[in-house]
Amino acid sequence: MSDPAAPPSRDADHTRQRLLRAGLELFTSTGFRATTTPMLAERAGIAEGTIYRHFASKEQLLNEVYRTAQRWAAGLVREGEERDRAARARDRLQRLGRRLVEAAERDPAAVRMLLATGLEALLDDASRDAAREVRTLLAQLVASGKSEGTVRAGPAELWAAIWWRLVGLVLERVASREWAPDHAHVGLTLDAAWVAIAAPEERPQSS
Repeated sequence: MSDPAAPPSRDADHTRQRLLRAGLELFTSTGFRATTTPMLAERAGIAEGTIYRHFASKEQLLNEVYRTAQRWAAGLVREGEERDRAARARDRLQRLGRRLVEAAERDPAAVRMLLATGLEALLDDASRDAAREVRTLLAQLVASGKSEGTVRAGPAELWAAIWWRLVGLVLERVASREWAPDHAHVGLTLDAAWVAIAAPEERPQSS
């Protein structure tokens, strides 16, 4: 005998996913404050009141969207570390950068949310923890480069933040369609991100 409660549960999950997608696209294009619940409902293809069956507020929806982006990035770092464990830190960072570039072309809204700033006052503890996890994983990757002698002396957290800032510039350009993934500036900026944190002997010698 089939479970009569199963289809509504699947429908509810589908509606929730549509709301998350609508929030992601609108928050990263229109902005959080300019996005209204009628806009979210229209984008998700639901009645406005249905939003509150899934999220208590627009802020709660934002936090769920933000955490999803951060957790996706954390998973990408972990996946790369598992696959490229034997590679040098430079190669692992380059591959991670390239995977992020591919993602920026494939799903620009998700990458914009990953890079979003100015949301601190709206984020809950779980969202802050999710963002902190990404920073920690990147710092651990950079620290492994320090251990092998390829990353310059100094705090791994600082070098990870500098690398991330330069890679973020690439992701913003790709997500906005200003640069294609194979644009020459993509490779140059990813290289510059490494040079910024590399030990002196790892940097290209000027002629």
